[in-house]
Amino acid sequence: MTDNGPDVAPVDHTGDPGQRTDEPARRKRRNAGRHGRAGRDLRAATAVGAVLAVLVGASLFVWKPAFVGLVAVAATVAVWELSHALGQRGIRVPLVPVLLAAVLMSVTAYTGGPDTLMVAFGLAVVAVLIWRLGDRQIGYARDVTAGIFVTMYVPLLAAFAAILLRPDDGPWRVLVVIAVVVASDTGGFVAGVLAGKHPMAPSVSPNKSWEGFAGSVILASLVGMAGVVLLLDGDWYAGLVLGIAGMLAATLGDLGESLIKRDLGIKDMSTLLPGHGGLMDRVDSLLTALPVGWVVLTAMVEVA
Repeated sequence: MTDNGPDVAPVDHTGDPGQRTDEPARRKRRNAGRHGRAGRDLRAATAVGAVLAVLVGASLFVWKPAFVGLVAVAATVAVWELSHALGQRGIRVPLVPVLLAAVLMSVTAYTGGPDTLMVAFGLAVVAVLIWRLGDRQIGYARDVTAGIFVTMYVPLLAAFAAILLRPDDGPWRVLVVIAVVVASDTGGFVAGVLAGKHPMAPSVSPNKSWEGFAGSVILASLVGMAGVVLLLDGDWYAGLVLGIAGMLAATLGDLGESLIKRDLGIKDMSTLLPGHGGLMDRVDSLLTALPVGWVVLTAMVEVA
């Protein structure tokens, strides 16, 4: 083995013999220009976000069952990503019953409402317990606990999108909740990049700052009030409650998933979406905001 020493750079023999190659540095500069302070490929992230927005909007307002199907597909993919990430630490989630739950819980939530969803969740838990009995005895409690956690974290929370969709003005209710979450993420991102100096939870998510949190509060509140008043014909204070509650839930969801990834030693749940990471990395905030949004809108905004 030849040791060139620590101070010798390789020579580019395709050009000037005296010119040293600096391809890693050039690549880093190109990536920095493309990614910016966000640490992501912003162009790819924007393109993927636009495609997802079109899919959600089209399914919401063209045919409600199409949106339920989209929720089921998204929950299925997120379940697979989270289960695969846990598997890297030797935790074997009983995948078959949890994947089935991701589909069935979305459908039953739309057709039967919250009560039916709770029944479906209970049956899913029983299915996880029984399915894991046929596998090895070692790690049963650990794997079953993980399976119930994944079922609760993804299919159960995602199904609230289908419950929000049920009323006549359901598509607008879903849209307002999604808009609040997007506003929370956008406000936090912009304020954090421009003025973020004080970390909010450095041990969990170093990029989160109190300045970004303030940006999330302001923009989510404004969007919540505008959405409830203009789209749902509700009172401004209901929109303010939705904006603040939705922002808090979204922030906790984001921090919670960041804590899971930090515990597992990974940056993203997968590389499915360019510029975004995995689908789970995109819906973490929305998952926790959906049930909160449903509670607030059900309690404070009459069905149109």
